[in-house]
Amino acid sequence: VRPTGLLEPTVEVRPTVGQIDDLMGEIRARVAKGERCLVTTLTKRMAEDLSEYLAELDIRTHYLHSEIDTLERVQILRDLRLGVYDVVVGINLLREGLDLPEVSLVAILDADKEGFLRSTEALVQTIGRSARHVNAHAILYADTVTASMQAAMDETARRRTVQEEYNRRHGITPQSVSKAIRDIARQVQEVAEPLRAYGDRPATPRELNTILKSLEREMKRAARSLEFERAALLRDRIGELRKESQGLHERG
Repeated sequence: VRPTGLLEPTVEVRPTVGQIDDLMGEIRARVAKGERCLVTTLTKRMAEDLSEYLAELDIRTHYLHSEIDTLERVQILRDLRLGVYDVVVGINLLREGLDLPEVSLVAILDADKEGFLRSTEALVQTIGRSARHVNAHAILYADTVTASMQAAMDETARRRTVQEEYNRRHGITPQSVSKAIRDIARQVQEVAEPLRAYGDRPATPRELNTILKSLEREMKRAARSLEFERAALLRDRIGELRKESQGLHERG
């Protein structure tokens, strides 16, 4: 349960016939209210085409593709929060566990195509990307209801019911989360700092190991504190240093 009283999104299934026009109407309705949208597709081509189409219709949109590094992805999502974009289209919108309180609509295209990104767990998490907004809603565009879809909708409904009961017992009225948009660049600089202690010389394997342990502790701390932006940056930094450490061992 959430102390804020926020409920899991309402979820509905809509047919794929005319889905883009239908989606456009939903996006325009959200944009008119100053809310944001996430749209997830299964293929890079579809994400690119949809992004282009939305842009042609004067919808401020950005395509979040896998080649974009973590920092840029985080900055794009930050710009979504700031209103630079109204819509972000992507394939995997679960890579960063960022809070996006301004997002009120999640649209999942090809929701009935079974696979990793349309598994029960992935669907539950994707649907939940709008759960920080009081008007949270998810639309699954599909022609059949798969077992994964049904399980995801059932789990979302179960969580919603539990929260509603909690709210009723405690007299809570759900309110959207208001969260400051922190300066991502500053966080990146902080994450890069530990290596600077060694100046221009390369760190030794032992020093790298010490830094890695320190960064891992920091990443876990950030995740526990729900500082997901920082945790994601630390995770990527750890990955880079592991490669560097491996290179040192191989050379040694």
